[in-house]
Amino acid sequence: MSEFVDQAQLHVKGGDGGAGAISFRREAHVARGGPDGGDGGKGGDVWLVADRNTASLAGFRDHPFRRATNGAHGSGKARHGRAGADLEVAVPIGAAVRSLVGTGLADLTEEGARWLAARGGQGGRGNARFLSNRRRAPAFAEQGEVGEERWLNMELKLMADVALVGFPNAGKSSLISRVSAARPKIADYPFTTLTPHLGVVRFDEHEFVMADIPGLIEGASEGRGLGHQFLRHVERARVLLVLVDLAAADGRPPRWQEDVLIEELRRHEPALAERPRVVAGSKADLSPPSASWTGRRISAVTGEGLRPLMGELATLVAAARDAMPSKGTFVVHRPASHGVVVERDDDGAFVVKGRSAQRAVALSDLTNADALAYAQQRLRRLGVNRALARAGAREGDVVRIGGFAFEYEPDE
Repeated sequence: MSEFVDQAQLHVKGGDGGAGAISFRREAHVARGGPDGGDGGKGGDVWLVADRNTASLAGFRDHPFRRATNGAHGSGKARHGRAGADLEVAVPIGAAVRSLVGTGLADLTEEGARWLAARGGQGGRGNARFLSNRRRAPAFAEQGEVGEERWLNMELKLMADVALVGFPNAGKSSLISRVSAARPKIADYPFTTLTPHLGVVRFDEHEFVMADIPGLIEGASEGRGLGHQFLRHVERARVLLVLVDLAAADGRPPRWQEDVLIEELRRHEPALAERPRVVAGSKADLSPPSASWTGRRISAVTGEGLRPLMGELATLVAAARDAMPSKGTFVVHRPASHGVVVERDDDGAFVVKGRSAQRAVALSDLTNADALAYAQQRLRRLGVNRALARAGAREGDVVRIGGFAFEYEPDE
């Protein structure tokens, strides 16, 4: 049985675009054949796709690299290069994706939800695409665009109907093993469970998923123990089942346990304190007659109180499901496109960022007069000159766009 992993890093790389071709017709009895270089193919995209058959992030722990295939180069006789195949990476439902600095990027909470993790590079245009009345024999083409590449942080937040919340050794594992087919480790010492377990509970005509969350401790919301790692699995549960130990070895009163647990949930996320919940006292078969608890009493050993408890949970889960908005088609997340951005580098040079500007200078030979004139014209149309002027660039300042550097000359 594979280990449950709920945090991992992933490196994604879109495929590089193929280069456009520089070619001219070579045929008998054709004195001056025109340009016929084909376009390069687009590089493949990397998509993250929520898949119900993927249970954890274990597949990314030892093998974090995912790369789509490159596009093929164009060739003569107007033959275009083949596009690279997209790569779909299956992730568990409930996977949240963040940048390395913690910015939220995507939440894949539904089966089939997709997120474009790394865009493939556009293929370069062949020299046939640059033919015009002014350029009768263009001897340049576009290079293929490099695919996007980045590291991502992923964490899994379980998608459960009911989350079991309680102190260590409160009987959560015993309960889920009694009411479902889940078989977590059970022992008489704290922190027996170190990873969440899911079990499917069937009660009459109802069916719901229950999650056994490792035991919380006081201060869990502030990171004590493994608080944050455990608490995030509670966030998406529709109903909370709070277990208080009626036979706690250290004598903690059940009411005190309930108050501390609810407060830890509230501190982690205020909405959790308002989530529908049921509070039950566990280990009723071991609790002394003098136990100061007037609430629901259950025993995973004898079965006392389990049937009415499962009935109430099934009713709350059904109501929570009905209250959720109806699902349409699955969600597709695409990164927002960005225009041209000018930044000042540490050495004083101006750096122009933006895919459109970088493509404008990604030509096979910028020493070619026609190619240089085309690049200058395209940058002007993109507003790069105006953006440099607004950023404070002056004549003679160094400007870098991708791998191309030049001295700035303001428009007359």
